[in-house]
Amino acid sequence: MKRYLLIVAGSISLALGIIGIFLPVLPTTPFLLLSAACWLKSSQRLYDWLLSHPRLGKYISDFMVHKAIPLRIKIISVSLLWITLLYCAIFVTDLLWLRILFIAIAIGVTIHILSFKTRRKS
Repeated sequence: MKRYLLIVAGSISLALGIIGIFLPVLPTTPFLLLSAACWLKSSQRLYDWLLSHPRLGKYISDFMVHKAIPLRIKIISVSLLWITLLYCAIFVTDLLWLRILFIAIAIGVTIHILSFKTRRKS
């Protein structure tokens, strides 16, 4: 039973990680790392597939090897994050508390992204 729950948790985490590639508020690498951890304990085949995937495996291996985020990715992530959340704060809502929440999320996620070391060379 535990094995199947880990496979499901890893699959959900993978879906969230893939969505995070396109949504700046949702982190990609932590969800992919969670998928890898779940599948390492439940399915060697899924774990091997994830690590050898031409796109997704790179997120995991880069982070595992370098413990850093490439400068280009930091710039893109923070820029898209602020563009998206400022747009929402200005045009989507008139509620002050929601505008403050959008800005607070942007600040928090920015601090989180910038807290990782920066990798300058690929």
